[in-house]
Amino acid sequence: MSKPKPKVRKEVISMSKQGLEERIQNFNEVAFGYAEEEAVAEAERCLQCKKAPCVKACPVEVDIPEFIRLIKEHRFDEAIKKVKEKNSLPAICGRVCPQEEQCQADCTMGKIGDPISVGRLERFVADWERERGYDVPQKSASTGKRVAIVGAGPAGLTVAADLTKLGHEVVVFEALNKPGGVLVYGIPEFRLPKAIVAAEAEYIEKLGVTIKTNAVIGKLYTVEELLESFDAVFVGTGAGLPRFMRIPGENLCGIYSANEFLIRVNLMKAYKFPEYDTPVWVGKKVVVIGGGNSAMDSARSALRLGADEVWVVYRRSRKEMPTRMEEVENAEEEGIKFKFLSNPVRYFGDERSWVKGIECIAMELGEPDESGRRRPIPIKGSEFIIDVDTVVVAIGNTANPLIQQTTEGLEVTKWGTIVVDEETGKTSKEGVYAGGDIVSGVATVISAMGAGKRAARAIHEYLMNKR
Repeated sequence: MSKPKPKVRKEVISMSKQGLEERIQNFNEVAFGYAEEEAVAEAERCLQCKKAPCVKACPVEVDIPEFIRLIKEHRFDEAIKKVKEKNSLPAICGRVCPQEEQCQADCTMGKIGDPISVGRLERFVADWERERGYDVPQKSASTGKRVAIVGAGPAGLTVAADLTKLGHEVVVFEALNKPGGVLVYGIPEFRLPKAIVAAEAEYIEKLGVTIKTNAVIGKLYTVEELLESFDAVFVGTGAGLPRFMRIPGENLCGIYSANEFLIRVNLMKAYKFPEYDTPVWVGKKVVVIGGGNSAMDSARSALRLGADEVWVVYRRSRKEMPTRMEEVENAEEEGIKFKFLSNPVRYFGDERSWVKGIECIAMELGEPDESGRRRPIPIKGSEFIIDVDTVVVAIGNTANPLIQQTTEGLEVTKWGTIVVDEETGKTSKEGVYAGGDIVSGVATVISAMGAGKRAARAIHEYLMNKR
């Protein structure tokens, strides 16, 4: 008589966090991550599906059931190696990628209970390895081919890691003083510690990649000049040009773009002023405009910088917010307030030209637009005023035009993004590939990495067939 199968736990293993009163006073990471016994318990919930729909839903094709099985068997060193066969930035992805919309959304376990927490398990094995030291895999013999990567964000670092493992010489040119792109300037320390980003970049350098910072391509060298000494070029410069609403009063003092605000806080360590010589002024009542991850990051940062009251004003409803719901829940726990179905129409200033109020109009939702979300429509006569002394505009970014303006023969869209073949990342210019936000517009870290992996495969094939 066969033994009955043990019951599978339906509830996800929770992850401990800093206490609420403590965390709103500091920029330390909010979530602590799994301990070993918690990771093993969560891994034991995995059904080990033969068809593995989670793998098909992963943009970088990680063998999810296999790395989870290895965790279940306490073989953590093998588990991280399995992850890194496909993903060179696991500690980052485990923290900031929207697994709930990708691999976890298709998890079979999710049909009978909570889906497996793939992100938390990925973070666990990545942190486990970092604490003990990296094992650098052996790379292929040198091909004699050289590739230039423009931008050390998630797309560029992914391409760099994949191509160097295939034996190509890779040099990454990064405009900022640290590698990571949006990972270092856009995401706060309490969500993604910069030591994690630095460690992941250091691992990629150990693979054999050269990273040159403070190197602005389009000024230091053009893409054409890079092609004189490299066999191929990948452009992964992201979408770092802030968008504004272009409404009256937007040039008043006290109004930031989310880019400026988050760069000051994250890259330039304004939260440690005066230890770091980067001031950032935050008043007592802050309003953040927008509903994406940058809006949540700005609102939660403003709270930690001393604001008494922080509001998020968003023109659609909570359901349509593009941010991760986990971040909305964290923000609400921390006391941040939301004003949905509202949109600013103008700002008011005082006699010193500092913002003091926002006139908003109430909105209602109509039919879905091209994004698939219901279009917000102003309600005539519904205007109202919000008193404020600091505003952060977090309504998205557009592509920085420097590469496009300095590269002859590079086809771009009317929005300034680079036109590519979706399967390969190939641009209209021979030997030049692109991926990430510079192609798609603002998207997720993992989608940029997925584009990087596709481009790396195509670049390798191009190099191997190039005479």
